[in-house]
Amino acid sequence: MKRLVVITVGKTHSGKTTFARNLEKELDHSIVMDQDIHAAFINTYYRKLQSQNGPNTLKHAISKLIVQYTIEQTNHHLIICNSNRSRKGRAYLLEELFPQRNFTRILVHFDIPDDILEDRIAVSQRSKDIFRGNYSSFMEVLQKQREDSLKEDIVNPTKNEAGFLYVIKDSKDTQTVIQEILYLAKSERE
Repeated sequence: MKRLVVITVGKTHSGKTTFARNLEKELDHSIVMDQDIHAAFINTYYRKLQSQNGPNTLKHAISKLIVQYTIEQTNHHLIICNSNRSRKGRAYLLEELFPQRNFTRILVHFDIPDDILEDRIAVSQRSKDIFRGNYSSFMEVLQKQREDSLKEDIVNPTKNEAGFLYVIKDSKDTQTVIQEILYLAKSERE
């Protein structure tokens, strides 16, 4: 049986984490790998070890270890819950960590308008424990993501990147996409 890897793509507050947690509840033998959890863990227990600027190498190392452990020591499906907006970053995940011969690869793109994201941020109760020195609010994160959207490598995913691509334009689409993924998982078992 091929395992599924579901990779979310989207800006802050687009619904990636909620989607991932809901999918995990319904998809037997699945695990969410969420770098925000790793960032909060590091900020709580190992703040002195991480740099305040540049790549968050400690967070990435912890995430990679969890992914490798899950691949090598379990039969769980993986739900990778990060922004994954860079084509180069997605290519690394899809080609290096989750090759097609071993995984049914699914991208879920959260294409939510920025004005809705701003509204969500305004009422958000989400913890800021994930931030390092470069951000103090989710509005700053969204602004940086807007700026990054002008970079050549920050592009929407395309169908040819993975076996399946789903686009969520509204939170009402979420349950339909979850049902499609559950159907894929069932068909891989048969």
